[in-house]
Amino acid sequence: MTPTHTKKHKRDLIWFPLALVIFEFAVYIGNDLVQPAMLTITREFRVDDSWVASSMSLYILGGAILMWLIGPLSDRYGRRKVMLAGTLYYAVTNLLILFSFNIESFMLMRLLQGISHCFIGAVGYVSIQESFRETTAIKVMAIMANIALIAPLLGPLAGAAIISYVSWHWGFILIAGITCLSLIGLYRHMPETVDLAAPKEPMASIWAHYKTTLRNRNFIQLALFSPIIGLPMLVWIGLSPVFLIKDLGLSNMGYAQAQIPIFACLILGNVILARVSGKVPVGQTVYYALPLVVSGGLCLLLAGLIPAFALTGLILGMSLLALSQGLSFAVLYRLTLLSSQAPKGVVAAAMSLIMMLMSAISIELFKWLYVIAHLPWLCIACATLAAIYALLTTPVMRLAMRKPGHNG
Repeated sequence: MTPTHTKKHKRDLIWFPLALVIFEFAVYIGNDLVQPAMLTITREFRVDDSWVASSMSLYILGGAILMWLIGPLSDRYGRRKVMLAGTLYYAVTNLLILFSFNIESFMLMRLLQGISHCFIGAVGYVSIQESFRETTAIKVMAIMANIALIAPLLGPLAGAAIISYVSWHWGFILIAGITCLSLIGLYRHMPETVDLAAPKEPMASIWAHYKTTLRNRNFIQLALFSPIIGLPMLVWIGLSPVFLIKDLGLSNMGYAQAQIPIFACLILGNVILARVSGKVPVGQTVYYALPLVVSGGLCLLLAGLIPAFALTGLILGMSLLALSQGLSFAVLYRLTLLSSQAPKGVVAAAMSLIMMLMSAISIELFKWLYVIAHLPWLCIACATLAAIYALLTTPVMRLAMRKPGHNG
């Protein structure tokens, strides 16, 4: 490799993660900026508040629709082409939603927008794992997570500001603009990590790879276990616009400010993970996070049992769970990805599909729990999730830390 090519390669390895994280930021803010506006949108379309959480669950469910196909397509035709197509698709759907004429058409577009999640987990993250060594990849993903997590910090504030001064339509225009910026960066700097000259397996072999992956006990346990730590956070994002404003009496800006300590803790967890990665054994930070999970669960339990402690307990409990999620998720993602020897596009797609389905179904279930039993039982249910995660951590991690792929 010539010095010129070496320089370009090093430059691409810096700018590619940045361009990818801008796309990730745009997809995340597509939820975090929109949710604060959902009460306004439901009033505009003259429907009840139960649609607020459905906007998020459909957005996440959209990420499961083509997940089974996107990863294998990137194995066959290259990560770069598929990623560029996905970025362009997301920009277009953010413009098309401006023409929604009722709540049903709006929700259909939210579902279609959600397909963009597929390109993050099944293509973008895999490219990062293939571009860097293990400890470097974990550090890069942790740093990327910190940048992407500016979305849930800025999103509620920006969403509250937008609906206070202009129409909600401008939020989607802003997201489309951010996505176009990412598209330019990916086009210029994303490397191709797949050997396109290698012989291609027939498309029918995809199902054989999926079957092998889904029969892998290690993979299934990790793929079902990993999302649990993030489910209370998803419930918070999906339903907090309703219960913070309607039940606890906060203003739109008060709701936005309540997000700050929680997502600051999520960022802090990722910062700590990036600092200690390579200095402690892979997987150790998952164990370090366990006391935080237990403490967060106890705070949520007290929030459900003591009405006067509801707001404080919710914010404190969610903050502790967010810190533990930051310490754990990038590690769990890599362990899950490496738990099967099938093509990584297939493994990432299967993993993301399971996570998306778990997330979307959980949000809908928790939404109906809230509608029927109200905020106290919602807090208790989130505390139960924390307890389940804490109890499963040791047996699942013990299996995960064996030789990767030994089950297929």
